[in-house]
Amino acid sequence: MTKSVNSRSFLAAVSPVAFALASCGAAATGDKASASASDDKPFKVEQVASFDEPWAMAIDKATGTMLVTQRKGTIKLRLADGTPGTVTGAPKVDYGGQGGLGDLIFAPEQKGATLDGRVIYLSWAEAGQGDTRGAAVGKGTLSCPQPTSCSIQGLTVIWRQTPKVSGKGHYSHRLAFSPDGKYLFVASGERQKFTPAQDLGGNLGKIVRLLPDGTPAPGNPWADRPAPTNQIWSYGHRNVLGLAFDDKGRLWDLEHGPAGGDELNLVKPKQNYGWPLVSDGDHYDGKPIPRHSTRPDLAAPAISWNPVIAPGDFIFYSGPLFPQWQGQALIASLTLPGVVRVRIEGEKAVEEGRYPLANRIREIEQGADGTIWLLEDGPAGASGHLLKLTPSR
Repeated sequence: MTKSVNSRSFLAAVSPVAFALASCGAAATGDKASASASDDKPFKVEQVASFDEPWAMAIDKATGTMLVTQRKGTIKLRLADGTPGTVTGAPKVDYGGQGGLGDLIFAPEQKGATLDGRVIYLSWAEAGQGDTRGAAVGKGTLSCPQPTSCSIQGLTVIWRQTPKVSGKGHYSHRLAFSPDGKYLFVASGERQKFTPAQDLGGNLGKIVRLLPDGTPAPGNPWADRPAPTNQIWSYGHRNVLGLAFDDKGRLWDLEHGPAGGDELNLVKPKQNYGWPLVSDGDHYDGKPIPRHSTRPDLAAPAISWNPVIAPGDFIFYSGPLFPQWQGQALIASLTLPGVVRVRIEGEKAVEEGRYPLANRIREIEQGADGTIWLLEDGPAGASGHLLKLTPSR
């Protein structure tokens, strides 16, 4: 493993103001998207609901019911016909900065006419001792006496970021199950601390692979080492805000760079993705960072952006409504703001289109019928709308 760079030198290169302006924060960066965006959209946009600082959504395949997490620590429910509802029993969260309630996914292959008995996974920012905090992942079961009224029963923490540190940024905490349903992948940000991403003694700046109960998966690259090293699948990550499998069963991540250098990566076991040793962006005070091209021993991104797009989340589209997009990555962009479309070519990627929208986009999901759903980013004190995208012709 490459020797880690001293963390003090990296922290000294970034001012407190720089942290506040990070592209993954609640405020937009000063970076601007390129002029390639077009208002000629192949879809029509319908605003169908509003939420308070929404962060993630999950759509139950069997019923079409949508669950939406709100950063302050609440979960809203929306039936397939648009009827709203609530979900109680969410965990206590450490709200502030980028922290709060995060991702939500359903356990694979669940059926039934209602959500009653569905197993779900949640991520959130959790307070620690003193002025510290870190991401946690929990597993629970929905109890729904009525279709619009559910509670989470038996919520149990199955994974935590180690160690907990100060600051309120770069939790990442995106969740994804492997296509076969055997493994739970968790994105763990480096918490704006830089060098922990290169330290295999902790799980910050890593993607980890777990069994559904949260235990380290057998066959992980360092499975013979003590926890948390035995959880690690890949390392050298900064702030992963998207985690998804393509139609070939390959795992990809989408992560924020500093001032430039947002990345889409094909994630492979034991690979080092370079942060903070290399980046296609620089520190916020202008101090340069060596480029990926200077370190061929480290995994390079499939595509990077400079200026940034500030990604929220992404999907690989597979539905019938936009057949020309099947197999392509659709990215929620905070900086554009809107949707960025990327075509995959082997292990590389090429940007194909940008579709600007009125507000920052935090989350994107696909419905069973191929409808594309977007959540607008809702900064403190403002609502984020749920948008429905269908073909314009």
